[in-house]
Amino acid sequence: MSHVLDRPVWSALDTWHRIFAYGDRLARRYPSSIVPFAASGADDAESLQALASLIPAGESVFMLQADPIALPPELTATVTAFGVQMVAAAPLPAVSDERVQQLTQDDAAGMLALASLTRPGPFTLKALSLGEFWGVKIDGRLAAMAGERMKQPGYSELSGVCSHPEFRGSGLGRLLSVFVANRIFARGEVPYLHAYASNAGAVRLYESIGFRLRAEMNVAVVQRAG
Repeated sequence: MSHVLDRPVWSALDTWHRIFAYGDRLARRYPSSIVPFAASGADDAESLQALASLIPAGESVFMLQADPIALPPELTATVTAFGVQMVAAAPLPAVSDERVQQLTQDDAAGMLALASLTRPGPFTLKALSLGEFWGVKIDGRLAAMAGERMKQPGYSELSGVCSHPEFRGSGLGRLLSVFVANRIFARGEVPYLHAYASNAGAVRLYESIGFRLRAEMNVAVVQRAG
């Protein structure tokens, strides 16, 4: 029996994030203005055709799942990669730092600029639509941030963790990761996250915080063939 996090994009869009979903019982996607993620509920031909119908020509979407990624003839993967999905099994040691502040829509441009510079994953001006984000500002500039993205019953994804290159090595990524994870735990949910398997530094950081591997994941950037 599959786990709710084996197809996290699908399970989010089929539950807590259904309010954002385009599609139907076979395939769903987020609006590209929020996050370019799409998924089918299964790999049968009907579901894959429904997925293809959600991706117009000229647009790319990300797919993320534990199962090998199956595509219909209309779609092709332009990029593929391996990832890891990690879960924190127990609340992490509490952290307190008066510099940590909640980010708002007024910070959206700075958040996008930081994400564009550091590339933690797909990020848009509307990332705050999906969950809280917290950050640390230094001399008025956003130095680091972390927040939440996909949500399923009992789970919430820690995402968007990044630090400006000028402030790397100062522990801000660790601080904000623990802070956000503990806020998720405080709601009675379990925090989880994704990282590229090749990003050994990030994986070691999350392991040192208290996250453990739950599943190896397949990642693909997909667009309409031809």
